[in-house]
Amino acid sequence: MKILQESFGELNGQAITAYTMVNDQGMEVTAIDYGCIITKIMAPDRNGTFENVVLGFDTVDEYALHSPYFGAVVGRFAGRIAGAEFELEGKKYLLAKNNNGNHLHGGLQGFDKIVWATETVQKADAVSVVFSYLSKDEEEGYPGNFDIKVTYTLTNDNELQVSYTGETDQTTLVNVTNHSYFNLSGELKRDILNHQLTLKSDQFLELDPDLIPTGEFLSVENTAFDFRNGRKIIDGVQSEHPQNILAGKGFDHPFLLTENQSGEIILEDEESGRVLTVETDQLAVVLYTGSQMTGGYSVRGVPVRRYLGLCLETQGLPDSIHHAHFPSSILKKGEQFESMTKYRFGVL
Repeated sequence: MKILQESFGELNGQAITAYTMVNDQGMEVTAIDYGCIITKIMAPDRNGTFENVVLGFDTVDEYALHSPYFGAVVGRFAGRIAGAEFELEGKKYLLAKNNNGNHLHGGLQGFDKIVWATETVQKADAVSVVFSYLSKDEEEGYPGNFDIKVTYTLTNDNELQVSYTGETDQTTLVNVTNHSYFNLSGELKRDILNHQLTLKSDQFLELDPDLIPTGEFLSVENTAFDFRNGRKIIDGVQSEHPQNILAGKGFDHPFLLTENQSGEIILEDEESGRVLTVETDQLAVVLYTGSQMTGGYSVRGVPVRRYLGLCLETQGLPDSIHHAHFPSSILKKGEQFESMTKYRFGVL
């Protein structure tokens, strides 16, 4: 196992570095210190052919200009916060408004647009890149100095482990995730409409027209949201369910997981034979099927279009601060924020 290091260009005078973790099976994961962005995951198909299975760019300028959070860590709070404001311990906080008057994915200068400090760790059976950042008090409007570490570890079992740890010196909100867009066809040969997804989930969150939770938990029963026995993404695109139509004919919804760390999320592409199994300690996964991807740019030579990739964002619930019955995303002084998600690549 090894880690390779190379320049990924410059942004605003800062050098950006790419780190490529390689395991003994030939699988590779490349990440840069700008936004902790995963730029490539080279995974084998059923014939042993290694191809990239995530959306990304080859230059940092493209990320700065075009990226809809491709591969990045998003925070301090993943998802939307209604009205870009909240109250905590009797005090009102105003956040950056960057999504129709609401707050999205940490704001204008969230974790996805930061150059992180890095260190590498090499062991016999795993290699890691550790990213660290101090998000200062009042950054993007959030209270408290929040010290966070994100660790990407590649194992010889073709598993990418993403772990988060953090602590704050004041009560604050924390909800972080990785925003990789997966496409298991390899090198974007096809869109993700015929990918099959299996989810251990009985309920999803109803969204309002701004894609913010209404507070209602809806049953997946007899809808295109029922992935318990596996179904293709195209079912949601063709669905007449108001929530599928609201999300631009597809999905942009948090699903409540009924199990953790037991193969609760499985994505398959029958043609390539690739399978991605996601296991997490988080209570939800946001399924986003790229239904808003437009913009006249290309992803490594492929013109961007809807459904070119899908996200499986393991996290707490968006806008939880405004819904008392949602599990809390409040982190207090002295508490440790911890989260772990594993992405295991295999074949059918």
